[in-house]
Amino acid sequence: MKDLVIVESPSKSKTIEKYLGDGYKVVSSKGHIRDLATKGKYGLGVDIEDHFLPTYEIIKGKKKLVTDLKKEVKSANKVYLATDPDREGEAISWHLKEELGIKDDKYNRIVFNEITKNAVLNAFDNARKIDDDLVHSQETRRILDRIIGFRLSKLMQSKTGGKSAGRVQSVALKLVVDREREIEKFVKEEYWTLTAKFNEFDAELEKYKSDTIEIHNENEADEILNKLSNVFKIEDVDKKSKNKQSKPPFITSTLQQEAITKLNFNAKKTMSIAQKLYEGIDLKDETVGLITYMRTDSIRLSEEFVASTYKYIENKYGKEYLGIVKKAKKVENVQDAHEAIRPTSINRTPESVKEYLSVDEFKLYSMIYKRALASLMKDAKQDQTVVILDNNDYKFKVTGSVIVFDGYLKVYKDYEDSEDKILPPLDTYKSNVLVSNSIEKEQHFTKPKPRYTEAKLIKEMEDLGIGRPSTYAKTMETIVDRGYVKVVDKKFVPTEVGIEITDKLQEYFNNLINVKYTAKMENDLDKIAEGNLIWYNLLEEFYKEFEPMLDNAFSNMEKNKAEETGEVCPNCGSPLVIRSGKYGKFTACSNYPKCKYIKKDEKEIVEICKCPECENGVVIEKKTKKGKKFYGCNNYPKCKYATWDKPEA
Repeated sequence: MKDLVIVESPSKSKTIEKYLGDGYKVVSSKGHIRDLATKGKYGLGVDIEDHFLPTYEIIKGKKKLVTDLKKEVKSANKVYLATDPDREGEAISWHLKEELGIKDDKYNRIVFNEITKNAVLNAFDNARKIDDDLVHSQETRRILDRIIGFRLSKLMQSKTGGKSAGRVQSVALKLVVDREREIEKFVKEEYWTLTAKFNEFDAELEKYKSDTIEIHNENEADEILNKLSNVFKIEDVDKKSKNKQSKPPFITSTLQQEAITKLNFNAKKTMSIAQKLYEGIDLKDETVGLITYMRTDSIRLSEEFVASTYKYIENKYGKEYLGIVKKAKKVENVQDAHEAIRPTSINRTPESVKEYLSVDEFKLYSMIYKRALASLMKDAKQDQTVVILDNNDYKFKVTGSVIVFDGYLKVYKDYEDSEDKILPPLDTYKSNVLVSNSIEKEQHFTKPKPRYTEAKLIKEMEDLGIGRPSTYAKTMETIVDRGYVKVVDKKFVPTEVGIEITDKLQEYFNNLINVKYTAKMENDLDKIAEGNLIWYNLLEEFYKEFEPMLDNAFSNMEKNKAEETGEVCPNCGSPLVIRSGKYGKFTACSNYPKCKYIKKDEKEIVEICKCPECENGVVIEKKTKKGKKFYGCNNYPKCKYATWDKPEA
């Protein structure tokens, strides 16, 4: 009998089986095998009256997989549950144990942050049991999202043009809508600048004597110009040496932000590629995960990685390039469950694995590799020079900088703007006087805060403590797919429906759908994971506040008036209107539910032949909900004749 190892993805199972040898069989659950049922009150799958006790059912399409896994468990000597090293992975392991009937003395839970031979073998030496607190935290999040998603979505569908609402997505949408309203209300103000042009640099007017100067219109600009000559006195040259610090290694949110701005990948694409790099790449002599687990909010690096990277830096660049380990600031909501995103080996350089990667995989791996390497290198040093030029008591300023030691920029310069702005040695000018070629005025207008890009919205959510690293990409995708925002010039613009939904939610649920409450919920979920809060107490407290709000909204929220088509119902004479359903828009009677008339598609119906089953109807061409063509009787549901093959006429 072999030991059985259950992981989440098939590609991961192939990689790990190669490490373990003949005594083990590695199989995949392909993610979750079960989810909350859609039974009980409101179809929530939880018993609200019994401490929100959940009922689970096997996910559609996975019954055969579960049957096969049960057979594998039955014939195994020992079962190792090796799902992902986070709360979601812990919950998947628990579901596997429960559904497959694995006894307590027959299983172990193992976790690894990277898929390398040493890490996997080490995980077996540190096996443990399932952490119930982590499971309860995930379970609570899922139940919260189910309650809010099901109940609020139904409300939105019945009262607005929206399709769904959610605990995190609706707050993210609110940020976009609030920013749009700031932009709409913004009143631009005119201002002018004066710039002195020299052969080697430009200098901007900053002060009059010691006071900061503001120029509000062209008349003011001209008044100042009339007082100026083209002769400037060098009043002050201030030289300072400054350090340019390297950034910490990537966490999920910063990886997504940097990939969006530097590689032009969206968050979904970034996480998909990172998943492949984590699960394993076939190299020349081995199959190995190239990066550590990509869902993390910690910048911590293992001692082993730091030691090997220091050795690499010293050998390749010299001792003077050795930096210090970045320490994380104490921030709320940071779980620090595992390391930052880093290469599994600093010796596995991007160029050494390039031939085994796609173009996009290589781009992302290079950035992850260089960011982790740069984080352990010394700060760059630059000499900064600030020069003040005087012209009739008007002070013009110019700043220049030169990198004198590249430090971490030796490897990370491609991802940073670090161009030198070199100034002539003005402190050595004997005459202490400069003559400008011209002094130019320019009109400007103040601008509002810009609309959110995907990267900026993710950063804002992270800063505010909304959601978790694993949710950002899905949230971005959802608000676009639901039609709540559209992307214009890579920026999020709310649609009419998005604004309408936000306004309705704020009118009736402003105590729950807001930044502060959502961030507090994340803190409470952390407390459950740490064993410091009973999971169902959180749900009961939430529901006690949520349900009265929902009842009030169903009773009092005004329903949107449906758009009339200009036609009348042939059955009752009421106006026909456009409605939205599960499969898109359709035309129906405005007198629903008294009149249930629905206008049929005005497509030409192709009659194939007489129905061979009922002989009263005719066989016509039809389509499934997914658009697949089949042939059936037009007397359905009285006659259920159907076939995939086109019958002969």
